[in-house]
Amino acid sequence: MTFRPNLAAVAAALSCSAFAGDALAEAGQPVPWQLGIQRMVTPVGHDGAVFHDYLLLPIITIISVFVLGLLLYCIVRFNAKANPTPSRTTHNTLLEVLWTAVPIIILVVIAVPSFKLLYFSDRAVDAEMTIKATGYQWYWGYEYPDHGNFYFEAVMLEDDELEEGQPRLLATDTQVVVPVDTSIRVLVTAEDVLHSWAVPSLFVKMDAVPGRLNETWFRAEEEGIYYGQCSELCGVRHGFMPIMVKVVSKEAFAEWVEKAREEYAARDADTPVKLAATTAASD
Repeated sequence: MTFRPNLAAVAAALSCSAFAGDALAEAGQPVPWQLGIQRMVTPVGHDGAVFHDYLLLPIITIISVFVLGLLLYCIVRFNAKANPTPSRTTHNTLLEVLWTAVPIIILVVIAVPSFKLLYFSDRAVDAEMTIKATGYQWYWGYEYPDHGNFYFEAVMLEDDELEEGQPRLLATDTQVVVPVDTSIRVLVTAEDVLHSWAVPSLFVKMDAVPGRLNETWFRAEEEGIYYGQCSELCGVRHGFMPIMVKVVSKEAFAEWVEKAREEYAARDADTPVKLAATTAASD
């Protein structure tokens, strides 16, 4: 389901346009002097990028230019020198109808496709696997209930731990690994305060609320590593709990699952092993 007929073809045709912000961006992480949003690699992301670049941006550009022109016209036409005797007109029925009706029409034009996009992104109807992401102060924990229910934490790598090519403040010691071309349901919650699980190139952003399970989904169409961060102010180390999603082939994912079951089998999912160390580091 997409919010516009044949939207994939429209997105492909327009992706080479100079007006497409994500056409000049990279997938996976921000780059210096990036223009526009990150390149999308999910069906919802493609729809969201087209909605942003080819509907919202033209509308707000036209409104901004119109308001600027109207303001300049009023400055020139109705200043004290050019208009020493001001008009005493207090009502204009046509203008009042227009400045009420036109914004309503604009909002309807925006609302209809945005509601369709929100409905499309709301939940995975035919999810092929599920991951649970739990936010802690200040790192993420992950469970794979469909693959043995193993659990691990992902903590940001410090500067002296980074390997060549790993981005500062975005790389983590372990990664969320998922197969390509697979619908992934992500259940998001938090252990302590509000967090938010957000990965821009996957067009995913879901609040993590203590005592509540929120649901989102994505289907990555390209293999690669995609970075995100907590997007809810959650404390002093809010900016240091990144998200690292590694999309691999289905064969590679099956091999990773076998190794992960053994590596994380001894960990107690109810007692995150890095909580004390992370808390101490934040102090």
